[in-house]
Amino acid sequence: MTREIHVLLGPTASGKTEVAVELAHALQAEVISVDSMKVYRGMDTGTAKPSVEERRGVRYHLLDIRSPAQAYSASEFVHDADAAAREISARGKAVLMEGGTALYMKAFAEGIFDSPPASDEKRERLEREAAERGVERLHERLQELDPEAASRIHPRDLRRIIRALEVFELTGRPISELQSQWGRTREGLKLVQAGLSWPRELLHARINGRVEKMMGMGLLDEVRRIDSETGFGKQASQAVGYKELLGHLRGWYGLERAVELIKRHTRRFARHQMTWFRKFRVHWVEMEDKEARQAADEILRIWGRR
Repeated sequence: MTREIHVLLGPTASGKTEVAVELAHALQAEVISVDSMKVYRGMDTGTAKPSVEERRGVRYHLLDIRSPAQAYSASEFVHDADAAAREISARGKAVLMEGGTALYMKAFAEGIFDSPPASDEKRERLEREAAERGVERLHERLQELDPEAASRIHPRDLRRIIRALEVFELTGRPISELQSQWGRTREGLKLVQAGLSWPRELLHARINGRVEKMMGMGLLDEVRRIDSETGFGKQASQAVGYKELLGHLRGWYGLERAVELIKRHTRRFARHQMTWFRKFRVHWVEMEDKEARQAADEILRIWGRR
């Protein structure tokens, strides 16, 4: 039996949450969050979790399921998202996946390869090497060992570069070979996808404005509270917004510098997201001059629901 799943993608600050709420009401759907940082409890402001008002009448899944001190992987996401999707369908509701973590969406759509367990020793050695010689040198090595994987991984995406090199060292095989199932949708899935697109200048302006708004909403206090209560694990500490403010709290630079870094890194992250999303089969909706309801109506027409 084929499962139909609706998907809404887009870069950070593109308005996905507002549009997803409109779509969920129209489709009688429940929403599965596709976001590697919204899984963390307490990381609310900096991840732009849907507000209490936005959640009214719309059930969300995979929010607040981990402590910031814990790790969470793509394979865990696929397992949890599959379980949530089946549960939603069993209640007669439509499934709407919404978010911006492209790796999670790709893993859900195409599956997870049977990867070897992580090696802390190898990762720490590669991280030290990146710190001493630069992440680009690691990417160059990956280019020699696995050109296909290197072409897919951004030269500064340290986490994925290290994982690819780690897999090669552990198995003697390129990670691209082990991921040979990628590019084919998993059997039994029908993904109906749409994405939100903005002109670059407008998206950058939205990002800058949202960072200022988050700071006004108490993002620094949020980071300080989590740091003192549970602490940040390795994964959560790398979230844009949290990483920079942790640097400020450690005394590495002033608050003004931290805010500028958040804006810069968020803009870079948005470009990286779009690089991924352009490889997906997505109907893009141009968002300039559109309200959330107008965008949702256009998506529903594309999906044949209007």
